[in-house]
Amino acid sequence: MLKGRLGIETARIPHSDRHGCIWLTHGNLYVEDGTLRFKTPGGGQLPSGDYALPFQTITNFLMGPGTTVSHDALRLMARHGTGLVATGDDGVRFYASMPFGSDESALARRQVEAWADKERRVTLARRMYAWRLGEVLPSTDIAVLRGIEGARVKTMYKRLAQEHGVDWTRRAYDREDPEAADKVNQALNHASTAIKSAAMIAVAATSTIPQLGFIHEDSANSFCLDIADLFRETVALPAAFRAVKQHQSDAREPLERTARRAAGRMLRDEAVVPAMIDRIKALLEAQAP
Repeated sequence: MLKGRLGIETARIPHSDRHGCIWLTHGNLYVEDGTLRFKTPGGGQLPSGDYALPFQTITNFLMGPGTTVSHDALRLMARHGTGLVATGDDGVRFYASMPFGSDESALARRQVEAWADKERRVTLARRMYAWRLGEVLPSTDIAVLRGIEGARVKTMYKRLAQEHGVDWTRRAYDREDPEAADKVNQALNHASTAIKSAAMIAVAATSTIPQLGFIHEDSANSFCLDIADLFRETVALPAAFRAVKQHQSDAREPLERTARRAAGRMLRDEAVVPAMIDRIKALLEAQAP
């Protein structure tokens, strides 16, 4: 193995062996002598260097800010079924993606089969609610399930507000003017966008179908919203309330940036994208009870 080649024990790029994801920021992705390389002056968790990438064994490259990619690199990755996602810092934004992985549609076919069967669709919705709430809810009516979830989340809002010493009234969101809300609701909006972006990365990485959700229905990213909700209480809400508390102490930076960074740290430190991929696989590969 050559020094500087990713995949050896001393490589410092964050790399999830199970999912084959590598995060790249602040550098240039290019091809030299048929080898995909990443040259960086240093940034994030990667020191300065020129790295050869074993793209044949990588499922996805997740490209953050300050990164450029050559046409040759795109051509090489497309030929070998290696995916590319353009993201914000730590995955808090999802900008674009190109086709992923090998010619495999097993998860997507399971998703379609379950979505097309009304009983199985409700079964999977109940499974996701059970993961979130820690118990199997008794109803099989999706409207009733949503009502129970809403009541539980309201209680969590109050608890987190008390824990962080933040005033809280109610959840409010105006799609036409998202900045019109109070500080807590603004932070919740920004953190929710970040967790949705992470879910979009996970859905793209598994080649599942974003439009076919089991709880959400109308959005073109319904399945992404389903997966995002699995981590809303453990990631998005704590990050939002923490950001508001921090902003109250130091308002030199805009609240949006503070909330985005708080969410990004949690996405990175808790490996949320790989966890989402695991959840998607567990949801669609599990046998219906």
